[in-house]
Amino acid sequence: MRVERQPAFVLHARPYRETSLLLECLSRDYGRIGLVARGVRRERSRWPRGLLQPLVPLALGWSGRGEIATLIDAEAAGTPLQFAGEALFCTMYLNELVLRLIARYDPHGEIFALYAATLARLAERDDPAWTLRRFERDLLAELGYGLLLDAEADSGEPLVPEADYVYLPEHGPVPFAGQPRALRLRGAALLALARDERPGLADLVALRRLMRALIGHQLGGGQLKAWSLLAGLPGPAAPDEV
Repeated sequence: MRVERQPAFVLHARPYRETSLLLECLSRDYGRIGLVARGVRRERSRWPRGLLQPLVPLALGWSGRGEIATLIDAEAAGTPLQFAGEALFCTMYLNELVLRLIARYDPHGEIFALYAATLARLAERDDPAWTLRRFERDLLAELGYGLLLDAEADSGEPLVPEADYVYLPEHGPVPFAGQPRALRLRGAALLALARDERPGLADLVALRRLMRALIGHQLGGGQLKAWSLLAGLPGPAAPDEV
């Protein structure tokens, strides 16, 4: 198979043998792909090493079959976005989340567009915590794990903003009734996520905990390394909000 000028982003790059790189990329039409960039670490490589880095919009070409194809062309497809501080840590989280949740060669054009739009929001200094919650919500929906956010799972009754609920993975919200060790949050928090309206700080913190629990469920109880990085950010709100 030969692919040319495919819009893509590098999610992760690591050295391979003495002169090459192994790349994990998110492409528009082919989903997540694995590529080997041969000879790119030589002094006279055909591609600048800085080009094949995360967060750079690219047009890639590759050939081959199997899990790892061979990169045959790469060029910038736009101006690299600039990130610093908290926003940069958020992009590391986005990349790890995509790597862990999307299988290779499973096309998701909508996820590619969502990823690019989320990077743009972070570069424009939109609220990072709310930007991440929106991405998580939409990513899960595109993968077939859409969340019930506006009605009780059992009765179908609309959520009451002032009431407390427990969200059950793969089921939905049920009224809080003193369940032990339950993830408790207000109906207002779930409704804000459903309506795409940024909630207050307390509800935003509750949504962060909810989304981590739901993502952990999809990972079979696993954790993301970026969660630890985000928890270590300076500032009083960072550990709980982002």
